[in-house]
Amino acid sequence: MIKVSVMYPSGAGSRFDMDYYVTRHMRLVQDELGGALKGIAVDRGLDAPDSPAPYVAIGHLYFESLDAYREAFEPKAGAILGDIPNYTDIQPVVQVSAVELL
Repeated sequence: MIKVSVMYPSGAGSRFDMDYYVTRHMRLVQDELGGALKGIAVDRGLDAPDSPAPYVAIGHLYFESLDAYREAFEPKAGAILGDIPNYTDIQPVVQVSAVELL
């Protein structure tokens, strides 16, 4: 299993519309990636008492393999990435990981 984590770092003055991200952007991602997308989750960063959350949000996309991710994402990248300005001005950080489900 492959997990693609799209992380949005916290920062003073940055804009992030969580409602748009969850209800519209992630629906777009699901529609564009279709059956190759095996699961999706969103983390909303919460500040701890003595430290702010390092990320405003993290989106997680699950695929059977790295090839499945590439084959699904590459032809749809324009539509998915083109929607980013609709909910944030933060440059996301992407991590692709192999996941061992226990």
